[in-house]
Amino acid sequence: MSTKKKVSVRKVIIETFAVLFVLVIYGIPFSFVILNSAKPRAEALQFRLSFPQQFAAIENFTEVLQTQNFMIIRAFFNSLIITVASVAILVVFCALAGFVMQRRKGKISTIASYLSLTGLMVPPAIVPTIWVLQFLGVFGELSSMVMVQVVLQAPFAIMLYRSFSASIPREIDEAAFVDGCTSLRYFFNIMFPLLKPITATVVVLSAIHIYNDFANPLYFLPGARNVTVQLTMFNFFGQFGSAWNLLFANVVLISIPPLIVFIFFSKRIVSGMVAGAVKG
Repeated sequence: MSTKKKVSVRKVIIETFAVLFVLVIYGIPFSFVILNSAKPRAEALQFRLSFPQQFAAIENFTEVLQTQNFMIIRAFFNSLIITVASVAILVVFCALAGFVMQRRKGKISTIASYLSLTGLMVPPAIVPTIWVLQFLGVFGELSSMVMVQVVLQAPFAIMLYRSFSASIPREIDEAAFVDGCTSLRYFFNIMFPLLKPITATVVVLSAIHIYNDFANPLYFLPGARNVTVQLTMFNFFGQFGSAWNLLFANVVLISIPPLIVFIFFSKRIVSGMVAGAVKG
């Protein structure tokens, strides 16, 4: 057997084992959730990876949707507002910050870079954050959750934008300013379209993370009217027992939007992160 054929066979074997490993790690838990979401309550309490003996998916999903006056619908709406607003602010301001920090060299830019990197390492402080939000008069409002998510996601987004901006030649800057282009017009008309690969990466990763966030809405967004999709899982935990079939049905429903986003934009995520890593 030739060397090329040996390499090809080895590659196929490695890829096959990689796919099987991913299916075991992620496929089995997801199958467990889907199968148990279609079982009656008593059967779901057995926690078995088996097909339901009595199919109750329609009843389970209907009850989940109707729980507490269609709370999950309100939760979807709140999560959509928080996610869209946070991602929009992140894209605009982090792209500007990353570009400026990469183009301008000096003490201020260096300090800003270190501060952004610090944001990746230092965990958020819950009580001081609540004090700040109360001082601003926005604690318990959707706008406060947008502020928190933007602050938490900004360091990573700035790092990606800054790395990718280094791959764009400075000659483009000089040519634009020679033609009389203002700074803002240059950025939004010329530079920002060139940042599309990283923008796609930031949008998808940030949207999925913000949508799936459980802890921050729990701490910073109290009240039934401000419930997000992840907090709806509390509906099916009781003092004397838990409706696991309804909990699994709830998990399936709230997992659909990020799953669709990831399926359609997975290639953009990988290409954007690779481009930023290699060119930066």
